[in-house]
Amino acid sequence: MIWSQDYDPFHWQAASTLVAALPIVVLLSGIGIFHMRAHIAALAGLATALAVAIIGFGMPVQLAGWAAAFGAAYGLFPIGWIILNIIFLYKLTNERGQFDILRDSIARVTEDSRIQLLLIAFCFGAFFEGAAGFGAPVAVTGAMLIGLGFTRLQASGLSLIANTAPVAFGALGTPIVTLAAVTALPVEDLSALIGRQMTPFALVVPFWLLVAYCGLRRTMEVWPAALVAGVAFSVTQLAISNLHGPWLAAVGSAIVSIGAVTLLLRFWQPATIMHVNEAPLSKGDERAPPVEQIEHVEGPAAAAVGRSQLAMAWAPWLILTVLIFLWGLPFTKAALDGIFRPQIVFSGLDQLVQRVPPVVTAPAAEPAIYNFNILTGTGTAILLAGLLSSALLRVPPAQVARTYAGAFRTVMPSLLTIAAMLALGYLTRYAGVDATMGLAFATTGFFYPFFGTLLGWLGVAVTGSDTASNVLFGGLQKVTAEQLYLSPTLMTAANSSGGVMGKMIDAQSIVVASTATQWFGQESRILRYVFVHSLVLGALVGCVVMLMAYVWPFTLAAG
Repeated sequence: MIWSQDYDPFHWQAASTLVAALPIVVLLSGIGIFHMRAHIAALAGLATALAVAIIGFGMPVQLAGWAAAFGAAYGLFPIGWIILNIIFLYKLTNERGQFDILRDSIARVTEDSRIQLLLIAFCFGAFFEGAAGFGAPVAVTGAMLIGLGFTRLQASGLSLIANTAPVAFGALGTPIVTLAAVTALPVEDLSALIGRQMTPFALVVPFWLLVAYCGLRRTMEVWPAALVAGVAFSVTQLAISNLHGPWLAAVGSAIVSIGAVTLLLRFWQPATIMHVNEAPLSKGDERAPPVEQIEHVEGPAAAAVGRSQLAMAWAPWLILTVLIFLWGLPFTKAALDGIFRPQIVFSGLDQLVQRVPPVVTAPAAEPAIYNFNILTGTGTAILLAGLLSSALLRVPPAQVARTYAGAFRTVMPSLLTIAAMLALGYLTRYAGVDATMGLAFATTGFFYPFFGTLLGWLGVAVTGSDTASNVLFGGLQKVTAEQLYLSPTLMTAANSSGGVMGKMIDAQSIVVASTATQWFGQESRILRYVFVHSLVLGALVGCVVMLMAYVWPFTLAAG
């Protein structure tokens, strides 16, 4: 028997909305206010979501259980699979001393920690977001920043702040392609409009990142580097998104930005060098422990490193880059999925939950099919990079096995946390709890362009994915925009653009950051570090969308 969602179970929209918000309030307050361990807060949020779905929204117990299980499975694969294998690769290179050589080589490009931060967190991070998404950029850049001497809070928080501008175009444009599919709007139109909405933020984020790290005065000492990184990225992303589409917008922008900053450094260097240990600590921050406490192995001194050793140190990360890019290409996915791609139908949930208007234009049953595409998973590309690197570095198979087992022990708490958080996210989706919160935003009338953008922010904060937020709220944005005589393309695009800024506070990303930097149990500090940045940037995106909706000449950019 099909169960239809009820978006106002208490027949009073305010009460229904407050009850719907309880799981998110419990989760975020548990982490940010009560300093719970992330997995405890996630389990508390999940328990609250089960109570809200079953008691408050009348969802059958069996359906609620299946929905939670579906989300937990997605949390373990592909997301947990990525985390496990990136930690494996990091440990492997660290134990062989290669990470020290890599760190020193970056320092020789520039000794200034501010420019190192730009190159790694913003430029390299954008490449990994564009090629893979799903937590890979934060995991990679967080580990690299730790290797350069950044504190764990800095490595975690700054990686999250940097991972904003390319998110809408992440994983070769998956969020926008998905948004087009659920709204029946042209993918080219959505890509172009999101590119325009994100252009000012792609320009601003490098400066924002540096100010968060070292303050305005020290940022202005390296303004040419921040400006070049931002202009190169924003102009390229705008051009590709408008002239080609969403698929290569982030990857292409990242490559151009890396090249532009590297070229600049041939002709310009900051007048004063700021080493990483000169950065002011935020409240609650602390230096990383001595190297031996984080399984750090000293490599050869920078002066003694030859070209062959340098090439060997970079090889694992170059292999990783190439494989992640290849794994993201459509023909690679098609070929590998043709070999092995089992689909698991969650029969106790599939087609048994029905979304109804006004969230969708017509009643539609929700599928629940789990694609265990292990061959095309980004984590598999990372694992293969690790295995190829171990062969290149001549690591004995027994040591590779021990390193992998150590990585698994390291990420066990994180896997539990992510499984619980995705279970919460999927449960709220299938119970209609997310739609109830979305409909509350839709009542804001004239201010809907602003609050509709924040709905996308909320969607990503809850689900951890711009793609998932677009699936949840894309149809609602289109329907509401039509009712308010706004451009449906503008508001569906705003859902994805607003979601970009929610990425830095979603619990999944925070756990990925804490795992990559091996700062377990400190998720609350990371959340507090990035929350205001996320909220302010999300509100600024909302202001841009308001201008595009009502104010000439910005309305011209809205098409």
